[in-house]
Amino acid sequence: MRIALAQLNPLVGDLLGNGDRILTSSQNAASQNVDLILTPELSLWGYPPRDLLLTPELIALQSKVLDHIANTFSNKSISAKILIGLAEPTKDHELPNLFNSIALVDKSGWSVIARKQLLPTYDVFDEKRYFRSWDSPSILEIESKGKSWKLGITICEDLWVEAGLQGQRLAGPDPIAKLTSKQLDLIINLSASPFSQSKREIRRSLAKKAVERLKCPLVYLNQVGGNDELIFDGSSFILNAQSQIIHTLANCREEIAIWDTTTKSQYENNSTTDPMEQLFHALVLGVRDYAGKCGFQSALIGLSGGIDSALVAILASAALGAEKVTAILMPSPWSSPGSIQDALNLAERIGLKTHTVPISSLMKSFNIALSVPLGKPPEGVTAENLQSRIRGTLLMALANQQGHLLLSTGNKSELAVGYCTLYGDMNGGLSVIGDLYKTSVFDLCNWIDSPKAKNARKDLGLPTNGALIGKAIREKLPSAELRPGQLDTDSLPDYEVLDPILKALIEERKGPDELIKNGHEPALISRVKNLLQKGEFKRKQAPPLLKVSDQAFGSGWRIPIATS
Repeated sequence: MRIALAQLNPLVGDLLGNGDRILTSSQNAASQNVDLILTPELSLWGYPPRDLLLTPELIALQSKVLDHIANTFSNKSISAKILIGLAEPTKDHELPNLFNSIALVDKSGWSVIARKQLLPTYDVFDEKRYFRSWDSPSILEIESKGKSWKLGITICEDLWVEAGLQGQRLAGPDPIAKLTSKQLDLIINLSASPFSQSKREIRRSLAKKAVERLKCPLVYLNQVGGNDELIFDGSSFILNAQSQIIHTLANCREEIAIWDTTTKSQYENNSTTDPMEQLFHALVLGVRDYAGKCGFQSALIGLSGGIDSALVAILASAALGAEKVTAILMPSPWSSPGSIQDALNLAERIGLKTHTVPISSLMKSFNIALSVPLGKPPEGVTAENLQSRIRGTLLMALANQQGHLLLSTGNKSELAVGYCTLYGDMNGGLSVIGDLYKTSVFDLCNWIDSPKAKNARKDLGLPTNGALIGKAIREKLPSAELRPGQLDTDSLPDYEVLDPILKALIEERKGPDELIKNGHEPALISRVKNLLQKGEFKRKQAPPLLKVSDQAFGSGWRIPIATS
């Protein structure tokens, strides 16, 4: 049998456009004599469609799109069959009233052949809001070259049933166990699994375990593309019956791959194994798709000479092209000459347009205006925050007037402890590195400037010779430069100390007692925990951020603002 894996990048809710993308991919694959074409989970909708699933017009439209695909296959005498993810209405009036399903489409029409059994409701997932669980295994039998093939069809979470590998699993049935007695020729998992830095190896381990249990090859097909905060990395693969990976699809790129089941040799490996390169490509994809799918052609950033804005400038240039990124320098009386020059040097290395807008006169105007109600000029943190808010206002004005997407440059460590200013440096349409701790920012920047990044830089159109970030920026002590001689460590613990505590509290949900046992000081833990809670009201007003960890400050973080 010849099977096409269509690793597609849909636009959420664009059923007509997604249908055309599926149809075009299918026609291209069919011209190569394939028998079966696979598309990801909810491929007609894009994942996650969320409350678009509550729109009756869209539910009705999907049938018309599927009819159109089937009619095109019929009119062009295409013999291949295609699996398409859809939201299938139930036959009654109970809620939820949809199944997360797979339709088989060919020249004779279409019908539902599989429904999802395990519906995730953790982290960013909320599928039980929309879908019902199915309780039976899904098997597709098709003929190819005189042989009858029995295919087991699973949908994303249906593969995630190994608590020993995952650390935990959803309560409910084991869809893999239901297939063990079916004597399958192949197991297929159609997924929309978001990227995180730990996800790739877990997926492969779960797939290998399923192959061991079912004693047949496995095809894992994943969605690709950025949809709001989520990034889908693709990275689809095929395992043979010995649990060996015989083919991988591209990381963070659309691709259609053809697999001939009679071929015994391994295929080309199109997926990088370097974790930093995977992260870099994921963030670039996230910026590119967020901008493109939201209708932005260009981006704007505030460039300070610090490492955070430098990294965002690199990512934006890789995503959109340096010619479509504008950097604004906004020096104050406290900005060091070195930082200004570092920012200009970075912009020159990557080819950014820059404008310099000093804020000293604006600071004086605010001081004069506020001296009347305050009885004196603003001082302390109020004066420091005013500088950030002046810059944020300038950036928003430029973004509004010129139609740019303003990219926020704050990191996860700052966002976690509230070391950021509402209506200032938190302004923006997208927080690019809001899920990277400060130490991770340094790690990624060191990698970008290393020889290991040369291929990725070339692939993304970045200069390949020499450093991009530069030693001066990478080795600079972190500072907001809002007062003379200021350093981040004046207000915060060293990031090498702070970040492990934050990760334990945020991603691992560890309590103070466990952290104390691991050697952290009780007073420091209490302080960090308090800062984390006090910053919640700011995070609720932050721009969406690109999720790359197992727990980001996005839709999967649901901590109350008012709590003890």
